[in-house]
Amino acid sequence: MPTPVTVVGAGLGGLTLARVLHLHGIPVTVYEADSSPAARAQGGLLDIHEDSGQLALEAAGLTDAFRGLVLEGRQALRVLAPDGTVLLDQPDDGTGGRPEVQRGDLRQLLLDSLPAGTVRWGRKAARVRALGAGRHEVTFADGSTVVTALLVGADGAWSRVRPLVSAAAPGYIGKSVVETYLFDAATRHPAASKTVGGGMLVVPSPGREIFAHREKDDTLHAYVGLSEPQDWFAAVDFGDAAAATERIAREFDGWAPELTALITDSDVAPVLRPLFALPPGHRWDRVPGVTLLGDAAHLSAPNGEGANLAMLDGADLGTALAAHPDDAEAALGRYEEAMFPRSAETATDEMPVIDPSDDAAREVLGLFAGEAADGAPGQ
Repeated sequence: MPTPVTVVGAGLGGLTLARVLHLHGIPVTVYEADSSPAARAQGGLLDIHEDSGQLALEAAGLTDAFRGLVLEGRQALRVLAPDGTVLLDQPDDGTGGRPEVQRGDLRQLLLDSLPAGTVRWGRKAARVRALGAGRHEVTFADGSTVVTALLVGADGAWSRVRPLVSAAAPGYIGKSVVETYLFDAATRHPAASKTVGGGMLVVPSPGREIFAHREKDDTLHAYVGLSEPQDWFAAVDFGDAAAATERIAREFDGWAPELTALITDSDVAPVLRPLFALPPGHRWDRVPGVTLLGDAAHLSAPNGEGANLAMLDGADLGTALAAHPDDAEAALGRYEEAMFPRSAETATDEMPVIDPSDDAAREVLGLFAGEAADGAPGQ
C-alpha cells in the first residue's frame, strides 16, 4: 500500500495533486481552512498555459472537461496609454495557446473529480511539528490533530508547513493592487465596457497601472496597481468604500475618464491586495516526509505563472509518487529536483515598470501580444 498523502490546502495545486494521486490509487486527504467550496470568492480569469497548466490537466485526465470551461474570445488584448490612446489592439482569432477560464470554475472541476470526503473543510492548520523519522503532526485551529508520514504544504503564501523546510518568509514587493468589479458592463458601464474590449486591458505607467478582464456574465474585473509602501495604504480607510475609492482615484488624475471609471464606478467596495514574494530561487535541503508546492514553495510577484506552476507542481509530484510507490523519499527528491529550477526561471520579487511614452517600451508591450498575455495580477 503506498504511503497515504496528507495535503494542507485545497487550492488549484493541492487539488491537482489529489486528483493525480486518486487516478493512481494512492490514498490522499486534503485539509482546507475554508468552511466550504463557496466560503469565499476564488478570484478572476486564469489563462492556462500549454507548457504548464494544460500539461497538469492532461495528467489529471481533465482536458476535455477543462475545454468546456473556456470562455471564448477572452484572449483578446488591448494596451492603452493613460490618456486613452490605443497602443495595441489584438483580437482573439482563436489561435492563441492560453485559453481563459474562471478560477472558481476550474477549482470546482477539480473538486468534482475527487471522491466525496477527500477534502476536509473547515480544518485550518494552526501548527505543524516534526515527530522524527519523517513523520509530522498537524494541529488544526479546532484543536484536532493528524499525524502523517507524507505531508505536502499547498497552503499558499503564508504556509504553516513551509517552516519545516525553510526559514524564508514572503516580503512586500513595494506594490499593491486594488480590486474593483463592474457588473452588467455593456448596459450599466458602456464606456468602460467598450474600452476594455472582449478580453484583457493593460494600461501601464510608472508606479500606476490598470489591468482589467472581461469575465463571464458581462463582468469587468479590474486590478488597479500602485507602487507605494504599505504605510501609504494603511492611511487609506478601506472600511469606508466611498472614501477609499476617492483616494485611489485621485492617484489617476488626468487619466481618460473611461479608464478611471474602472475605479470610480465599481459596484463593490475596493479590495486591497498587497503583493508579496519569496526570495527568487527559493529552495531547501531535502527534509524527510515533507515538501511544498505552488506559492508555499515559490511565491513570486505576479507574472501570470503562479496558478499554472502550482498545478504543474501538483501533477509532477503526484506522478513522481506514483512512479515510486515504495520509496516516497525518492519521489520527493525527484519532484524537487525538477521544481526548483523550473520555478526559479520565472521567479521575481519585483514588478516590471513599463512607460508607454518610451519608444523602447513599445517593444516590451509587444510581448503581451506575442505571448497572448500572461494574465492579471494574482494569477
